[in-house]
Amino acid sequence: MIEHDALGVTREAYDAAAPMYAQLFRDELRERPLDRAILSAFAEVVSASGDGRVADLGCGPGHITAYLDELGLAAFGVDASPVMIESARQAYPGLRFDVGSMAALNIADGVLGGVLSRWSIIHTPPQELPVILAEFHRVLAPGGHFLVGFSASDDPSHATQVFDHAVAPAYRWSPDHLAAMLRTAGLAEVARMVREPQPTDRRQFKEIHLLARKSEESLPS
Repeated sequence: MIEHDALGVTREAYDAAAPMYAQLFRDELRERPLDRAILSAFAEVVSASGDGRVADLGCGPGHITAYLDELGLAAFGVDASPVMIESARQAYPGLRFDVGSMAALNIADGVLGGVLSRWSIIHTPPQELPVILAEFHRVLAPGGHFLVGFSASDDPSHATQVFDHAVAPAYRWSPDHLAAMLRTAGLAEVARMVREPQPTDRRQFKEIHLLARKSEESLPS
């Protein structure tokens, strides 16, 4: 199978950036109370559904996977970058980390209580995002939750905006447009957190977290 250029470019770029990312982001949650809050809420609703298995997709150096584990979830990480995965395995040897693609996950249908995609869809070309959202829906159990983090576009009339990411080509999304795409994929928005840019932020973009839920209609009565 021929690998799409976007995935190959992103993988190579993050392989090269892995040591820097591991050092830069390992302690990022310490200064981000709102991020900790939304992750804690995600952990709580996943645990309440009765299945704490969660995939951290685009896990990078593994620090968020480890945080989810601290919150009591059976979390594992997946990333397209083999170097990122090796870094995560070295930093958190007690956790599971796999090399994989969000567009074709090596995960069975309907087995996860939660899926996290934290700034990992931003490198996906817009026309390819529906395929990835369909994969997220496929691996989630009925009633399972999905949490996605991304940077917001400035103009709500445009679904996406390209921006100059430090590592690989990337996109900012209109929150309403992305929420509509989630609905089309069978993931209904439950909550939304908007974080305004702070003076110390590297990029002056609004940051969005959308929490969505897969319908329980396929559950037995």
